Amino acid sequence: MVLLKADLTGTVRVMGILNVTPDSYYDGGLYASNETMLARARAIVEEGGDIIDIGGESTGPGSRDVSEEEEIQRVVPVIELIKKNLPDAFISVDTYKAEVARRAIEAGASMINDVTAGRGDEAMFSVITQTKVPYCIMFSKDKTARTIKKETQYKNVVKTIVSFLKDRMSAAKKAGIDPTHIIVDPGLGHFVSSDPSYSWQVLKHLESFAALAPVLVSPSRKSFLAGPQNLPPSERLPGTLMATAIALEHGASIIRTHDVKETKRVIEEWKERR
Repeated sequence: MVLLKADLTGTVRVMGILNVTPDSYYDGGLYASNETMLARARAIVEEGGDIIDIGGESTGPGSRDVSEEEEIQRVVPVIELIKKNLPDAFISVDTYKAEVARRAIEAGASMINDVTAGRGDEAMFSVITQTKVPYCIMFSKDKTARTIKKETQYKNVVKTIVSFLKDRMSAAKKAGIDPTHIIVDPGLGHFVSSDPSYSWQVLKHLESFAALAPVLVSPSRKSFLAGPQNLPPSERLPGTLMATAIALEHGASIIRTHDVKETKRVIEEWKERR
């Protein structure tokens, strides 16, 4: 499967999350052995996932920095394990480090998902230019990969994010990246603001981002879904699926999720209503 702009037009892909980290906000530490990692990868595929997104470093509030070598040691063996057992699996790696990306692609990954949009490592654009893999760039209010809890306010959150993504796409193009290889993620939750209203605004205006490139969104169990009851991540599935339905109505091309089966069901129901 090739994930390029022409390939994504009118198609919605499901990206299943496989975090091999101890400190991710929802599933940290769940996949700590080869058996559990491979079982999770199989489940993503069997439940209808199109992409397995492997994360070797959490970037949420309160998470810790991971060295380049440690991240490689976490991610590369998992890629090799999955490709050995599921050779047709399409693997994305969630990283902002160029050498991690390079080693991951060499091991069999086919896409890079960068929460810093190339700001975290100036060598990342060069790796993407050389390898020609699909590359997702994400908006974040924070300049570093480590996002913080802050109720950032915007005059117009959609225009702010569009401007940011245009700027990063331009920089990527100047570095030699084919624009048709770029996917954009407008960010949600604390990446945009700890004020949840902005995440809902983003979801309701995805068309503005889809005009730039295929859009990936990741509402899955994020903080903006906690509501007035301050629900923990384990109780945010209904909100996740509601956010997913809104994203589908407004032009999302890839839904990144912890809950593949349920997300796939929402997509199928949405297709039937169209």
